[in-house]
Amino acid sequence: MLRVLLQVIRRDLLLAVRQKADVLNTLFFFVVVVTMVPLGIGPEPNLLRAIAPGVVWVAALLAAILSLARLFANDYADGTLEQMLLSSEPLTLIVLGKAAAHWLVTGLPLTVMSIVFGVVFDLGLQETGVLVVSLLLGTPVLSLIGAVGAALTLGLRGGGVLTSLLVLPLYIPVLIFGSGAVGAAASGVAYAAYLLLLGAFLLFASVLTPWAVALALRISVE
Repeated sequence: MLRVLLQVIRRDLLLAVRQKADVLNTLFFFVVVVTMVPLGIGPEPNLLRAIAPGVVWVAALLAAILSLARLFANDYADGTLEQMLLSSEPLTLIVLGKAAAHWLVTGLPLTVMSIVFGVVFDLGLQETGVLVVSLLLGTPVLSLIGAVGAALTLGLRGGGVLTSLLVLPLYIPVLIFGSGAVGAAASGVAYAAYLLLLGAFLLFASVLTPWAVALALRISVE
């Protein structure tokens, strides 16, 4: 089972490398959103530090939504998805591998880039560290929940808009606790509870969403 999981991840990573324009568009969108805010509100350090967690997290959330369209669309278009459904391997394992690959090409780069934006927004070392950890815990949840929305709207006209409407309400708790952890660290309040809740969300999503995505894919293909 581990071999199958690794093969699915490797395949999707190779496809992402060959279609790197889609990945770069997502990262560029994230950079543009985050960098435009300081230019728009001014260079006041206290204000920048106050809004930094929310700005970075909202930008990461929007970038994750932007990248959901390619999660299953190419496989659906060329018939690969039907072969996956007919495969003897567990579909939930294949889904988990595709979500992991999606995170590796979107969530992980966004998390690494947040270190630079911690400097841009004049965050302290501790606040930047908490921001990175919160994104490490939260962005996989965005990929897993987003996979459910992408599977439900697969093949529909205007599916991108429907996906956004489906996943945005589910993304809100992750956004609140992710940015709240950094805000708590900046205020000198205990922030461990926020990170633990993000970890609980990740565990919960890792267990349940692959089953939901597998069911949604079967419904969409049929």
